Amino acid sequence: MARLELKEVSKTFGAVPSADGVSLMVEPGEIVAVFGPSGGGKTVLLRMIAGMFEPDEGDILVGGRSIVGAPPERRGIGMAFQNFALFPHMSARDNIASGLRAKTAKEIATRIEAISRLLKIEHVLGHLPRELSNGQKQRTALARALIGNPEVLLLDDPLRNVDAKLRYEMRLELPTLLRRGAAAVLYVTQDYREAMAIADRIAVLVDGRIEQIAVPEEIYAKPASVAVARLFGDPSINLAEVTPFTEHSTLVGALAGAKVRLAPAGGLAANHPCWLGIRPENLAISTSSAGDAIPARVLAITPMHEKAVLLLRLADGTEWLAALPPEAPHGAPGDEVFVRFAQEAALLFDRTTGLRVGLPHQRRAA
Repeated sequence: MARLELKEVSKTFGAVPSADGVSLMVEPGEIVAVFGPSGGGKTVLLRMIAGMFEPDEGDILVGGRSIVGAPPERRGIGMAFQNFALFPHMSARDNIASGLRAKTAKEIATRIEAISRLLKIEHVLGHLPRELSNGQKQRTALARALIGNPEVLLLDDPLRNVDAKLRYEMRLELPTLLRRGAAAVLYVTQDYREAMAIADRIAVLVDGRIEQIAVPEEIYAKPASVAVARLFGDPSINLAEVTPFTEHSTLVGALAGAKVRLAPAGGLAANHPCWLGIRPENLAISTSSAGDAIPARVLAITPMHEKAVLLLRLADGTEWLAALPPEAPHGAPGDEVFVRFAQEAALLFDRTTGLRVGLPHQRRAA
């Protein structure tokens, strides 16, 4: 199998850059999710790789060979679209077979039988697309993309149009299925949970530029910028303005009338305006004012099965969210409480650039 490599790829429509110097590498057998907000350039990136658009600048290589300018059918690439893109006049079997070329009837039948059994659609192979459920259409489109054993597989939000139950099941099944073919897989999604469940690495694409590429755990725990931090998590990350200062070899911040420890001294954030970021699940609530306690009032509590989400108003008017286990003490609406977080949970971002403090970034965050 072959590596997929993008080198400084750019594409502009009118005055709007859909891809701005994108560089990315996907190894054989690796799944890289391209995640970001709608309109960020994810689908345009896939279509340049597939040959529907050509980049204005940069290069796209498969197995070390440039495919820029090559016709789509000569690129060794399989693609499944979010809208399925099935031929309406052809059965599921014939739609799947359309992904094969120069094979005998016996070879085609054998491959269709194997892939359809794997995707649990063998019982609908004779059906036309209009007779299939969205889940069956999705699996048919995926089978067509997989059956030719492509060197590179592009998946454009393939679970977006299926029901919640199937989407959950496919998040569990897809990684194993995709790795069997050993293709380099680029998986576009607007669902951060899906990206974290399926991908080996995540490339966060914002306004046509890659903000961060890392394993899912690092993306969540150590976001490269405020833009990345806001895209991951439900509820979203809490932010507050602080200007840290050094006190007793510790970086300290003043927040809502309280002093809280943020990091060991010696960092780059001392006396520099920052955003303090705290994940809701890293907050603890108590009635004790001891230690790094931030005074707050509980405004509302929303039960969410595995957690309770509290809307808090800090003493300075800042509103934060806390996500707590249902059994954890959290008071009731109207209660005066105190909020705490562990020092290692604090994330500091430069207030001007939005970049996380201490990272060797060379450009301004989007």
